[in-house]
Amino acid sequence: MLAFAIKQEANRLKMKYQTDDPYEICRAMKIQVMKRPMGKSAKSCKGFFLVSSRCKLIMINSDLPESIQRIILVHELGHADLHSDSAISAFHEFTFLDDTDRMEYEANIFAAEFLLNDEDVFEALQQQMDFFQIASCLCVPPELLDFKLRILQREGVEIKAPYIAHGDFLKRDLGQPLN
Repeated sequence: MLAFAIKQEANRLKMKYQTDDPYEICRAMKIQVMKRPMGKSAKSCKGFFLVSSRCKLIMINSDLPESIQRIILVHELGHADLHSDSAISAFHEFTFLDDTDRMEYEANIFAAEFLLNDEDVFEALQQQMDFFQIASCLCVPPELLDFKLRILQREGVEIKAPYIAHGDFLKRDLGQPLN
């Protein structure tokens, strides 16, 4: 799926349900969200989306900081919205913001588009902050900001900010909140 179509879909969901709260959107879409402890190590499951007997479930690792749980929820919502009709009915997240798998890449684009409004990113870029300060200001991990900046570049927007490209966000220690 093209990044532009994924961006439209993320915006469509927010408009349809008149909220940008992923928990409310999941409720409206009849997707059950559960939180369970799954560990904090780099190899711990961060979350997953599952369809079983037409019941949709997103499970989130409750051992992670709330800010990370929200990002994982949006990523899994991306799977629920974009991939629930695929032959694969479960997505287990041991890595996140990894672009080596097409469905993971699409869910990452969905999360970046859902969580980062273009105007907010442009405004933050004009504040003369470095890349990590911008990510902190926008309350997202640097890797998610990197996804968003790359999407904007593909759309033809000239980005004059140094940034990094790491797809191993959830492979590192996640015991600390984003801010």
